[in-house]
Amino acid sequence: MRMTPIHRPARGFTLIELLVAVAVMALLSFMAWRGLEGMSRTERLTSQRADDLLALQAGLGQWAADLQALHETGEVPALDFDGRTLRLTRRDPLAPALAANGTTTASTGLQVVAWGLQQGQWRRWHTAHLTTREALNQAWAQAQRWGERPLEADALHQVNVARADSWQLFYYRGDAWTNPLSSDAAAASLASAAAGTAGVPSPFGGAGLGTARQLARLPDGVRLVLTLSPGQTLVGDVVRDWARPTLGGGKS
Repeated sequence: MRMTPIHRPARGFTLIELLVAVAVMALLSFMAWRGLEGMSRTERLTSQRADDLLALQAGLGQWAADLQALHETGEVPALDFDGRTLRLTRRDPLAPALAANGTTTASTGLQVVAWGLQQGQWRRWHTAHLTTREALNQAWAQAQRWGERPLEADALHQVNVARADSWQLFYYRGDAWTNPLSSDAAAASLASAAAGTAGVPSPFGGAGLGTARQLARLPDGVRLVLTLSPGQTLVGDVVRDWARPTLGGGKS
């Protein structure tokens, strides 16, 4: 007796099996996407923090360079802090260097620089090359106005250094750190200035105040205490000390 083979139909995937396969593939795709998103977010944060750190380092370097280049003109103070804005006169880095004997020529240029905290940003503002008495006095007044009421046009002359909540300054005089606005510090500054000598011409005309008297007006050191806002690479207080290069009495 001859047996006829039985042909069974080919069996495919059931609907449930297809749904399970699709669900597994979707889960794997979601996990891969989350991993890539996490890597991308980490890269962005790392890059942003690196930029913040470099900007802060550059700003503190510029802060020290401004103080290092302080120059008394006999027209306006070399350094002035009103509790809100620090104004200073400095030698223009693009101007000719001072002569070996400390004198300057009429072509020597200066800059007026201001530092302040505005809208949560620690900022630096500067003027262009100044060569006349009128331009210097006008720039000094502009720096004060910038500290009190910055204008839209000031954006061309200012740089945001770091996001900060507050900042403080201290002057080193008489072997102690003091508040620049204290009466004792002001009295010490006037007494030091009165003990100086005159005779060096001012690059902006007039008799000038003399090298010894100019340097005596400046504090021996300036301490910056900058409180950075949260959410940055560095948070909390950043302290930066600057010492005047020419200190008397064997100080260092």
